[in-house]
Amino acid sequence: MMEGLPGDTIVLESERAAQPARTGKIEEVLQTQPARFRVRWEDGHESIVSPAAGSALIEKRKRGRK
Repeated sequence: MMEGLPGDTIVLESERAAQPARTGKIEEVLQTQPARFRVRWEDGHESIVSPAAGSALIEKRKRGRK
């Protein structure tokens, strides 16, 4: 199961060998099973992503203590 929270970074591997991975920030979690996120990419565009198993890495945002 892929878990992400708003503010986390998502790195999506390209399906094509010649294209680099895409990196963006998770803006909203739309669904948890299967995972669906609204992501703002580095280029400023936004899209809805439902990553396939093994195609994405989520880097957790550092969260302060409450």
